[in-house]
Amino acid sequence: MSRLPIRLRLTLAFAAATLLVLAAAGTFVYVEVRDELGEQILAQDDRDDVLTGLITTFVIAGPVAVLLASLLGYLLAGVALKPVEAMRARAAEVSLAAGGDRLPLPAARDEIRRLGETLNDMLDRLSRSFERERRFVADASHELRTPVAVLKTELEGALRAGEHAPEVRTALVAAVEECDHLAQLAEDLLVLARAGEGRLPVRPEPLAVAALLEGVRDRFTDRAGQRGRDIRVAAAGDLEVAADPLRLRQALGNLVDNALRHGAGAVTLGARPADEGALLWVRDEGAGVRDPALFERFATGDAARSRSEAGAGGAGDPVGRGGGGTG
Repeated sequence: MSRLPIRLRLTLAFAAATLLVLAAAGTFVYVEVRDELGEQILAQDDRDDVLTGLITTFVIAGPVAVLLASLLGYLLAGVALKPVEAMRARAAEVSLAAGGDRLPLPAARDEIRRLGETLNDMLDRLSRSFERERRFVADASHELRTPVAVLKTELEGALRAGEHAPEVRTALVAAVEECDHLAQLAEDLLVLARAGEGRLPVRPEPLAVAALLEGVRDRFTDRAGQRGRDIRVAAAGDLEVAADPLRLRQALGNLVDNALRHGAGAVTLGARPADEGALLWVRDEGAGVRDPALFERFATGDAARSRSEAGAGGAGDPVGRGGGGTG
């Protein structure tokens, strides 16, 4: 019974109550008529005919009355539950990023209205918490970029200052790479915070795909050379798309960073025409990954958590999946 829809349960309850009322009323009428006929001077057959006719009327009219009452109860239950359905429909559209969406409240001050008020209060608390978190992420990304940039500059200066022991040079190169990763992470945090506000700036413009890919390659050429790896570009020189260059560079940069940190072999940035635009990809010679969870924001595999270089292929990209990529 508890698995039935609440509207059907209310209808069955209404029908059962109607049946009990009709049974009680029918019994009362039958007893009254029988006693009344007993006081009159009528033949036994006449009394039996009257009582039989009364019973027949109840047998025929009773189910009809219960059926009509059930139909009426179903309609009334639908009307009573209409505010709940309105709340459900609005709840399916509520977004914390929008901020002002709340559940509609019925005019009657009943249990359903109190439920809606409680849920709206909960949405208010969640919205305030979401806003505090978004501001923290945006502020943290702003504060991180300057010290990370200064630290990277100092480390690169130390690398260029002179000869170092092999282990010292390896440590400095690793520190520079970590600075690059932190700088990219700070930028991604800022992008995702803006995306959470629903105001991520996207400014499409005509782009030469080959030139864009070559620019991304040039950013990572030094890092790839320090690891003894190559970055190649495979794209037709006349291929163009309408896209935001900043968002594309962010998405492609994240993928190249993943390939250098956790992949193996040469890294290829490629593109080919697709429908009305172009399909861009970053590929390396690592083993690759097939876990869909890695395409969630900032998800990492076990190898990445342990800083292993076993080769994770090209893992997911938080900006490309989270609103930063265009194409």
